[in-house]
Amino acid sequence: MMTLGRKLYRQAFTAALTAALLALAPAAVGQANSSNATPQTDTWHIDPDGTTHVTRVIPVPKTISPEAQKFISNAAPVTPEPTLAVRRVHNNAFRIAQSARARKLFPVNVKEETIGGVRCDLITPLTVPAEKRNRVLINVHGGGFNADSGSLVEGVPIAYLAQTPVVSVYYRLAPEHPFPAAVKDTVAVYKALLKTHRAKDMALFGTSAGATLTGEVAVELKREGLPLPGALGIFSGTGDMSQPDDSRNTYTLSGYRGPLKPLAAEEIDPDYVGQHDRKDPFLSPIYADLHGMPPTLFITSTRDLLLSGTTNLDRAFLRAGDKTQLVVFEALPHAFWYHYNLPETREALGIMARFFDENVGR
Repeated sequence: MMTLGRKLYRQAFTAALTAALLALAPAAVGQANSSNATPQTDTWHIDPDGTTHVTRVIPVPKTISPEAQKFISNAAPVTPEPTLAVRRVHNNAFRIAQSARARKLFPVNVKEETIGGVRCDLITPLTVPAEKRNRVLINVHGGGFNADSGSLVEGVPIAYLAQTPVVSVYYRLAPEHPFPAAVKDTVAVYKALLKTHRAKDMALFGTSAGATLTGEVAVELKREGLPLPGALGIFSGTGDMSQPDDSRNTYTLSGYRGPLKPLAAEEIDPDYVGQHDRKDPFLSPIYADLHGMPPTLFITSTRDLLLSGTTNLDRAFLRAGDKTQLVVFEALPHAFWYHYNLPETREALGIMARFFDENVGR
């Protein structure tokens, strides 16, 4: 039986906790930034259904580079979620600026081509070693399935560092073209390249939406009985569209910065999924027969909203007996390797390039 003293203590604790959470609420939506209004201690409360209400005071880790420390400490104001039209404008501006920077840092030749009826960019290193001239890496860009924030941003550095041509696929975007349009476009490019390349001389890789598509395309290639590529690169993606996971309900695209609300299953990429069965193995490879997948590199980071998605899919590959390598970076947010000023970006890109060197053409 609870004593009166313990009961009063628990009531006082609950009241204090409630007050602390209420004090946190304005800060969580970007309305209060002063140190007086921001909680300075940890608070937590767990509902009977397991829902956790938590505040954590997290110092900037010294385990990452000074550049990364500054990067994750960006206190830029939080803005409302943009419309799709505005998002596409912003993503396109970022892609153009970062692509130009990429080509200065990693000199390559870029030529637009149509492959398998799909618009692509052929990214070719200025010098390709003789042993790599028959190889090609296929990049599926990121951008939430409805915009392009990757393409050359991802493909240029890898082509340069791996000294291997990269084909960047401009697949059709949602919501105008929901699943499986992007998968079909990428498969069409792969089939076309199979006419001039051995499967083991090819790899398929992508970041974010592109990472998710990489898994989906691999499942479709297997389903069609096509030879699988020599390697896969799944860089911050997911294999499960049927349920929100822990990291999606913990982090934003910027890590801890910005408002966050728990997701329902139907709120996960609805424009891309459309009315499709979310547990279809074609859409959610975590439910597929993954036995026999090629060597796969998974990369994520500890403040990545797709941390859970990436590591869960890695475990699914391991359960199927596949060879994988999982690299988790410290403290950085989603797709940090898009930002070339970070030492961790150079490290991540180097890991990607070496993985393809070691597994493609073998």
